[in-house]
Amino acid sequence: MRVGIPRERGRRERRVAAVPATVEFYVGHDWDVVVEAGAGTAAGFDDDAYAAAGAEIVPDAEAAHDADLVLRVGPPTIAELELVPRGAVLVSFLDPFVAVDLVEALAARRIDAVAMEAIPRTTLAQSMDALSSQSTAAGYAAVLLAAAESPRFFPMLTTAAGTIPPARVLVLGVGVAGLMAIATARRLGAVVHAYDIRPETREQVESLGAKFVEAPTQAGDESGYAKEVDEETQRRQQEILADYVADADVLVTTAQIPGRPAPLLVPEDVVARMRPGAVVVDMAAATGGNVAGSKPDEVVEVGGVRIHGPVDLPSRVATDASRMYARNLQNLVGRMITEDGTVAVDLDDDVVGPATIVRDGEVVHPRTRSAMGLEEGT
Repeated sequence: MRVGIPRERGRRERRVAAVPATVEFYVGHDWDVVVEAGAGTAAGFDDDAYAAAGAEIVPDAEAAHDADLVLRVGPPTIAELELVPRGAVLVSFLDPFVAVDLVEALAARRIDAVAMEAIPRTTLAQSMDALSSQSTAAGYAAVLLAAAESPRFFPMLTTAAGTIPPARVLVLGVGVAGLMAIATARRLGAVVHAYDIRPETREQVESLGAKFVEAPTQAGDESGYAKEVDEETQRRQQEILADYVADADVLVTTAQIPGRPAPLLVPEDVVARMRPGAVVVDMAAATGGNVAGSKPDEVVEVGGVRIHGPVDLPSRVATDASRMYARNLQNLVGRMITEDGTVAVDLDDDVVGPATIVRDGEVVHPRTRSAMGLEEGT
């Protein structure tokens, strides 16, 4: 049994799919572990640390992908996928609802593929929930980005030159990333308001010392995610939130709906009301954005308001983001170990099954099949 850990080649991607501690787990099962040279360097883990944990350091992507089990952070390119042996198992973020060409290539090569973003949001799967672990990193990094860019102090200061009032931070979207953003902003001393369409988030917001914005709410879906709202509800949201947005020194938005464009929460006319010097971090920029004018991987300035659309937030805290992600993978792989000491994808497993995209050359994930236009039985 051979486990491969390639170096990530995505733009500004600094994370790695295994850290020395998780390599020890795989080696403890008498598996050969190969790590591409430099795979963990950007995350703070050098080749010597991997070698000390029992891994073999290999020189290139070809050798790192030549394995029975390939563990990655981001989806492979088609060229990288061609390096993976037919019949191998790939576990990674795969973006399966969008990357149709990749899913088709996985099926054609009969590579069993498990998508980390498809891990179910259940108590059983908590230790494998990579979306949550990486959202924690992203929420933290988003507030530090905003604090560094803001011309304001976050905490209240009493000085010989007078009293400086605390910064006002507004967080829209109170999932894992939003909660971490609230907690980080509060630790920095800001006054924080937050809003989410799901009423059950009020208690979580208030438990962190923030104030919940009174605006329209509705229950989340069965997975705990916010559901898409109708136009009238969205209009009412925007009307009520407008004053809070205009008053904010920092705005962090996190609202996303899996597999669909992000909802627009802050239209152009509201952005125009924000004060010069205000900072916006739109964490949903890559999926359409919550804020009018935001662009993925760019900083846009509108009337003195700087709107950031970062797409690499977890990588900005790559060491700990990698530790959490590597442990998510270790826990998932642990469920996939068979009696003969190898790894297999079991569609009947309560965690592995729902996260499996391709098995034995067939696209088996219902939402991915729907996105690809595949009918049942095809």
